[in-house]
Amino acid sequence: MNKSLQRLTLIIIILLSFQFVSQAQSATVIHKVVIQLNTADTAAWSSTIGNIKNLQKIWPGTIQVEVVAHGKGLDLLVKAKTHLAAEVEALVKEGVIFYACENSMKKHNVTKADLLMVAGTVPSGVAELVLKQELGWSYLKASVN
Repeated sequence: MNKSLQRLTLIIIILLSFQFVSQAQSATVIHKVVIQLNTADTAAWSSTIGNIKNLQKIWPGTIQVEVVAHGKGLDLLVKAKTHLAAEVEALVKEGVIFYACENSMKKHNVTKADLLMVAGTVPSGVAELVLKQELGWSYLKASVN
């Protein structure tokens, strides 16, 4: 191979490398986080809201959050029992999804009409958590900070 052909080959390789690096840097990573909330501890509810806001500050516009409330955590989404309705509604406007577990709803005699209007439901809270993790979502368990 003559020197001019070697140089041309090298230049092409360098240009392709720059293009690959440029595309990799411009690709936006969407962080996906599912949060398990199964406690009646209202401090854990507030902490969860705070953690979501902190994640949104760190990764503005590049985070997708889903909160799955089941067991005693269901009360976060029950109109008559939550003190954080305004915060939940504000986060929903920012794209956060809140789900109530239908199994827990049956166990605690909660109907869809009892939930905040912005809350969705899933058949099983724990199954939803498993499904999200199988899809590569990061998992957090609500706790008090």
